[in-house]
Amino acid sequence: MWNTYFQPGDYLVIRPEIILVLFGLAVLILNFLLEQRYKYLNAVTALIGLSFAAVLLGGFWRFASTHPGWLPYQGFDGRFTLDTFAIYLKLIIVVSTAIVVLLSAKYLEIEEAHYGEYYALLLFCAVGMLLLASGTDLIVLFMGLEVMALCEYVLTGFLRGNRRSNEAAVKFFLLGAFSSGLLLYGMSLLYGISGSTKLAPINQHLSERLAHNPADPICWIALITILAGLYFKVAAVPFHQWTPDAYEGAPTSITAFISVGPKVASFALLVRLLLVALWPMAHQWQALTILVAIATMTLGNLAAITQTNIKRFFAYSTISHVGYLLLGLVAAADGEKGKDGLTAVLIYLLVYAFMNLGAFAVIIIMRRKDLVGDEIDDLSGLMFRAPGLAILMLIFLLSLAGIPPTAGFIGKYFIFLSLIETSHYILAVLAVIYAVVALYYYFRIVVVMFMRGATDTVPLAVGSGLRLALGISMTFTLLIGIYPQPFIVMAQEAIRPFFS
Repeated sequence: MWNTYFQPGDYLVIRPEIILVLFGLAVLILNFLLEQRYKYLNAVTALIGLSFAAVLLGGFWRFASTHPGWLPYQGFDGRFTLDTFAIYLKLIIVVSTAIVVLLSAKYLEIEEAHYGEYYALLLFCAVGMLLLASGTDLIVLFMGLEVMALCEYVLTGFLRGNRRSNEAAVKFFLLGAFSSGLLLYGMSLLYGISGSTKLAPINQHLSERLAHNPADPICWIALITILAGLYFKVAAVPFHQWTPDAYEGAPTSITAFISVGPKVASFALLVRLLLVALWPMAHQWQALTILVAIATMTLGNLAAITQTNIKRFFAYSTISHVGYLLLGLVAAADGEKGKDGLTAVLIYLLVYAFMNLGAFAVIIIMRRKDLVGDEIDDLSGLMFRAPGLAILMLIFLLSLAGIPPTAGFIGKYFIFLSLIETSHYILAVLAVIYAVVALYYYFRIVVVMFMRGATDTVPLAVGSGLRLALGISMTFTLLIGIYPQPFIVMAQEAIRPFFS
């Protein structure tokens, strides 16, 4: 029995997760041994752990991509898989977490909250996200989801003396617990239908059940409750209510983190469940996803226009981008014809990580002891105070709006292409219209930076970690836009397990 569930190779493929757990524990121990002036070594330790994990994942990817006949590794009795889809998303998660660690060192110094627990929670949260990318069993997926979510709740309220941070964490926790309950209920119904928690047997038994009764109410209830729980995790309308409050109240570095890493992991979960376990109901979840995607783009874009707080602004911006990602899943529901839809989702997740983290790096630089820097007006005259930062912010905003030759254009282009290839012409037109709306509200910030006088003349302090984070984000935002082919090939390789 023991050999059935655990093989020696299983522990080799989860080395990135093991390393991050060990380094997370090491940070907790190291924090007790360090004097206050050496607390930055907590961030260095976390970066070393993430670097080891990235190197291992890079090795996995190189092996998988250079061996055409390579089959995904199925470990822990088929409950954990290491395929190109998982490796691709894990690389995004690890790199994104590393950039957040770089952003955090200066921010925590300003907030006087340089605690080792912060970096340990980031690493443990990353472990949960990595499990979501590889899980092919409902229990593994739910465990990964809750590890990620619990760390998010604590990190959102990490500034214990800040009332807004505490309030945001409580709201996030209460709504998150409710959504987890819905998701768990739907998963229990799938287990009842199939007698298994593995995704492939669920697919088979669901197909057989629907063949006898296409309108089976149990199947419909399972689908709706699972979608409701998943839509909450990705901040889709009407399950988005937690997003603006959590973004505004959380430490700015954590706002950057939850806008990227958990989104990537949640879409990994969404793709695994929809394209494997719930594939027999593809037409049903496609119809529901179309409605949710339209509502998400509509509310996200229109609400962003009226925002004055820059973190709430980016919250609604994130919601609008989720709408575009859902359109990619709509196209992917058409099977082989919709391969570009799933490719578009993976490219979009990659480019969104770099351009969004880059924008938040600029916002964090605006923060100092006597200025929160959370209002759009705080960016007034940035071109005259710090021309380099203003130009970098312009690049990130242009990318978020989808303007060439930035990475954001490549992401939106593939979304539009996949919709046209699958004959969703009305959705493609709507997506283009909302892209124009997005251009308007992103340029509100550009106007403030370039056409208003500076209200603050205090020089901006940019630490080495922030410089490196800005450099990485800018490099990939421009590189993917100017020379996208290698990244497109990577995304196409990553979707192969779903269409082989």
